[in-house]
Amino acid sequence: MLSVSPETMNQHTFNTAIGPCRVEWQGDQLAGFRLPGDDVVLNPLQNAESVPEWVASLIARVQRHLAGELQDFALAPFAFEALTNFQREVYRAAVEVKPGQVETYGGLARRMGYPVSASRAVGTALGQNPWPLLVPCHRFVGADGKMTGFSAPGGIQTKLRLLAIEGAEMFGI
Repeated sequence: MLSVSPETMNQHTFNTAIGPCRVEWQGDQLAGFRLPGDDVVLNPLQNAESVPEWVASLIARVQRHLAGELQDFALAPFAFEALTNFQREVYRAAVEVKPGQVETYGGLARRMGYPVSASRAVGTALGQNPWPLLVPCHRFVGADGKMTGFSAPGGIQTKLRLLAIEGAEMFGI
């Protein structure tokens, strides 16, 4: 998660086809996103009316995406300024890989103008992604097409589930 002052951070937990997710924002920027896991539970006392319209719209799009109506989150107002230059570069390149597509870490490095040998650094940056699903770190696989680590709750099983929802072709990577 980004380093944001907790007293100015807002969050809202909502239900999806795969379980509860949480969106976190500060001002007009997206500070974090959480997929279903141990730390994301629905709060029946939270007030949905206090959610800004842009956040409510994002929540609706996430719900549609996880129900199979695929969405592109590339233009979400990510709080990129709290990241390193390399992380920003990786995340901006990652959002160009659209639902249903799968790319290798080395392929993403090449897209960014780096040699394939930068794949480990790309994987490390994706593993620190504060917006899993929205910045689609689940769409990246090892050079041999094998599923590699996924830092969101549920690990590789969640990665596979997200790829299945998106109808990703896993052959010919």
